[in-house]
Amino acid sequence: PEGDQQESDGQAERWFRCRLNQDRPSLTKKFCEATWRATYYTISLCTGLAVLYNKPWLWDLRKCWVGYPQQPLQTSLLGYYLVQFSFYCSLLISLPFDVKRMDLPEQLLHHLVTLVLIGSSFCLNCLRIGSLIMFLHDVSDCLLEAAKMFTYPKWQKTCDTLFITFSAAFLVTRMGIFPCKIIYNTYYYSMEIYQPFFGYYFLNGLLMALQLLHAFWSYLIIRMVYRFLLCGTMEKDLRSHSEASEDEVAHREMTQKNSTVDPQPNRPAVTRRTPV
Repeated sequence: PEGDQQESDGQAERWFRCRLNQDRPSLTKKFCEATWRATYYTISLCTGLAVLYNKPWLWDLRKCWVGYPQQPLQTSLLGYYLVQFSFYCSLLISLPFDVKRMDLPEQLLHHLVTLVLIGSSFCLNCLRIGSLIMFLHDVSDCLLEAAKMFTYPKWQKTCDTLFITFSAAFLVTRMGIFPCKIIYNTYYYSMEIYQPFFGYYFLNGLLMALQLLHAFWSYLIIRMVYRFLLCGTMEKDLRSHSEASEDEVAHREMTQKNSTVDPQPNRPAVTRRTPV
């Protein structure tokens, strides 16, 4: 009977809704994830500043190639490298278990490129330029995670302020300093001193791939800034450019699962005529 069919459909829909709510990460989990990442990036930024503040190549990037490739390995740079490499390994391993994200492929590619870049720069003894790249990325990363951290307890004004600060820092460091200073230094100035070799092409290829990811995320951030200027506040939290919205994920999964149970139960079958 039609009444029994509708009742069974309602029970199936309630079951799927309860199942989705069980799989959906809680606000506490999201807050804890953003908090520990904000803590790490802040500590990493301070550590990088402590390691690099008295290094001559921080203020003059040409000093990165003085004495290359016979540059002595400093203990502080080695420790800085090991900590950063271990952290990105943990991010790559935990990526399938983290909060669902819309840019999962880009995140996966970013972590892989970063790990290969850290490892190859260590093997090529390019620790000086590598340390500058890692320090430059931590500047905006700590602001992003801090903004996400204040999004979950609904501290809107604090989140908006941190979001604007993060956007400015990201665009300046990733779209300004990184291509104009770092890539220019590795691509052009290094060749004024040395002849091209395999490591030169490999390292610069990774940096170009990383810059493409920066351009992709910059586009998304500019869109969010545009919406912010129109509305005066964030319509969505910072997860909207990196994490799938709960409603979108729930609606998509509910639609897929309902279609397997009873696709369009109340719509009569339509017979398509073959044209003569």
